[in-house]
Amino acid sequence: MNASRSASPLVAKALSAKSPVLQLLLETCNGLPQLKVVHAHMLRSQLIADVFCASRLLAFCVDPPTGADRPSLLYYAEKVFSLVDQPNLFMYNAMIRGWSGHGGDPSRSLDLLRQMLRMGLRPDNLTFPFVFKACAALGYGGMGRQVHGQVVLVGLWGDPYVQSSLLHMYARCGNGGAASRLFREIERPDAVIWTTMVLVYSQCGELLSARKMFDEMPERNTATWSCMISGYAKNGHFEEALDLFRSMQLEKVRANEAAMVGVLTSCANLGTLEGGKMAHEYMVRHNIVLNLILGTALVEMYAKCGDIQRAIAIFEQLPERDWLSWTTMITGLAMHGCTLMALEYFSKMVGAGVAPRAITFTAVLSVCSHGGLVSRGFELFESMKKDHRIEPRMEHYGCMVDLLGRAGKLQEAERFVLEMPVEPDGSIWGALLGACRIHRNSAMGKRVGEILTQLQPEHGGYYVLASNICAKAGQWEGVSELRRAMKERGVKKELGHSLVELDGRAHLFITGDKSHPEIGKIEEMWEEILQRIRAAGYVGRTGEVLFDIEEEEKDSALAKHSEKLAIALGVMKTGPGATIRIVKNLRVCEDCHEVTKLVSEVFHREFIVRDRNRFHHFKGGKCSCLDYW
Repeated sequence: MNASRSASPLVAKALSAKSPVLQLLLETCNGLPQLKVVHAHMLRSQLIADVFCASRLLAFCVDPPTGADRPSLLYYAEKVFSLVDQPNLFMYNAMIRGWSGHGGDPSRSLDLLRQMLRMGLRPDNLTFPFVFKACAALGYGGMGRQVHGQVVLVGLWGDPYVQSSLLHMYARCGNGGAASRLFREIERPDAVIWTTMVLVYSQCGELLSARKMFDEMPERNTATWSCMISGYAKNGHFEEALDLFRSMQLEKVRANEAAMVGVLTSCANLGTLEGGKMAHEYMVRHNIVLNLILGTALVEMYAKCGDIQRAIAIFEQLPERDWLSWTTMITGLAMHGCTLMALEYFSKMVGAGVAPRAITFTAVLSVCSHGGLVSRGFELFESMKKDHRIEPRMEHYGCMVDLLGRAGKLQEAERFVLEMPVEPDGSIWGALLGACRIHRNSAMGKRVGEILTQLQPEHGGYYVLASNICAKAGQWEGVSELRRAMKERGVKKELGHSLVELDGRAHLFITGDKSHPEIGKIEEMWEEILQRIRAAGYVGRTGEVLFDIEEEEKDSALAKHSEKLAIALGVMKTGPGATIRIVKNLRVCEDCHEVTKLVSEVFHREFIVRDRNRFHHFKGGKCSCLDYW
């Protein structure tokens, strides 16, 4: 109250004079309380009736300073707008733009367009782009076509800004064909239009068409390169994204934030730490500001590439943190088995007043599962609905089944599944089947396996898992039945592959593949490794290999696992004390897990292996998962 009184004389003077100071006062506001002070004096001095002054007030609400509560300001702007007798085009455009953006209600933008048309106001080239943005956000392709007609009616079809937003709207609404037809109608498309079409094809998943458009462009700018890199990354073409980033540097085009997010995402998913480090160095070298979005992408990259300490350091440097950055950090800690630290960060997140989301709880429940913290897991599960008003989803129920199953409480886990308020899907039964495998419960495993193969008959992983359970129990008839069912239904087992990064170069090995140029030396190295770890007590775990081949052939089959070839190359190319990083597409098998432990001890190497579920840190003959994965 005192602050308002002290500010009053200055505000009153500025407003009574109708000077440019009004704009300055609005710019110095940092939120709704200060805005209300300015607004109150505008009302008292009757300046709110002045079109220019009212427009400036609305513009502030639509484009508030960083950190201001934008939704609250938008609703405040709506009240101010409703009191204006005859809003002008600028006011309508400001409100349409505000509601179409993040945190707004896009349908309100469409209501305002109808209202201004009834008022007899003619939309301009600043109106339509945000109307199309609202249609895109709502998925209203039909409404978008109607607005397209209005664009033609008022003679604005030739405006590049309007054309670009229209193309983007059709893409977001899944109508890539309409976007392509419109593009062909444009006589002289500029760089913005070309870039938009690259974005259109990327959003529709048509990467070949996007690249063709990209290659045909008469000139490319930073936005175009970034759009293509982001398109590759978002559609899972990570190697292509990194190749394009290299080409971008050769062309001496400077990357922007969007491009770097795509690059970091690609490195994270490929597990290429050296590539990620080089991308980070590029950002530092070119003074690219580490904002919240880039910072979160860096945290994810370092965590997924196995350098959890660097991920923590980056996270601690972030100038601000939202729910996504906290969740990314917690998820990274969970992947590395840092149970206590992950739970500590979750407590800090809640203590900082940042509301956790459903995906955050998936991460912390996973932490409890891998850490064997049954009681803590149930406390968090109960708090989801009770304290945070988050309704548990299928993935949360799956975490609870996994939590009970890993702890050996198979009966409780099965009871939990049967008493779930929603119908369990394949992921739920799959978690229980995995627990049966860990604890060698063949009776329950067979029962759950039958449910899964009926529920998802095309999922090869479940057949393999159920087959392995039968094999371990010596139930070869069950193994035969499952493999016969796979053959009859045309189900293929996913082929395993492993990637090891050495001296900045990634080497990919596929099970049974001999295409590596040094495969002869690698196989010789493996034989040496095998002899030395056998002397240390290694015996191949052949229980899960096909039962109808000789034991010697089973050992040979195990030796062809892609991870073992990656290990052999890593040992061959490094010296004692080195850290070797391997990324697998499948879960680490028991034999490879045992081999890696022994190699870390016998050859004095540290292995950081990322499989489908988590990270394993092997050092001195031990693994960070404590053989519990």
